[in-house]
Amino acid sequence: MKHRSAVIAAVVAVLAVAFVALLATRKPASTDSTAAAVVGELAPPLTGVGLDGAPFDLDKQRGQWVLVNFFATWCPPCVQEHPELVKFASDRAGSAQVVSVAYGDTPERVRSFFADNGGDWPVLTDSATSESASLDYGVVKLPESFLVDPEGTVVAKLNGGATAAQLDELIAGRTSGGS
Repeated sequence: MKHRSAVIAAVVAVLAVAFVALLATRKPASTDSTAAAVVGELAPPLTGVGLDGAPFDLDKQRGQWVLVNFFATWCPPCVQEHPELVKFASDRAGSAQVVSVAYGDTPERVRSFFADNGGDWPVLTDSATSESASLDYGVVKLPESFLVDPEGTVVAKLNGGATAAQLDELIAGRTSGGS
């Protein structure tokens, strides 16, 4: 019986060491803040009905820049980022569109948030839309934004709050021949 227990303990120890070695030698996740599986690819579909009742379809936005912003009213960095999005949308009216996807929020809270803080762009609040879109875009932590060029390609992912200046710089770098 003692021999059997010692063998079992040895096998468990070998498996534990192998597991630790596997974890220690695996390739780490990307630490580049703009890295995402969708960057460089055609933007995943994004459709839904906005807070205003109007339908939204990302494919129909071709010809202009679009910032797809995943946020929540209960997320402090999202609240901090919001004035920058309002500035970006105002400065780029006619050449860029913001669309927000509310995650884990109610339409009532989101409507109140926009009434208090500004922003007159499409806001999708349907939980089925936000859940499938967040999976399609690979959203990990709010806020996350994806800049989509006029041809429909995701050119950048921004984690933790975008600024209007940062977005302007990204667009300028793409429109002046930089890539």
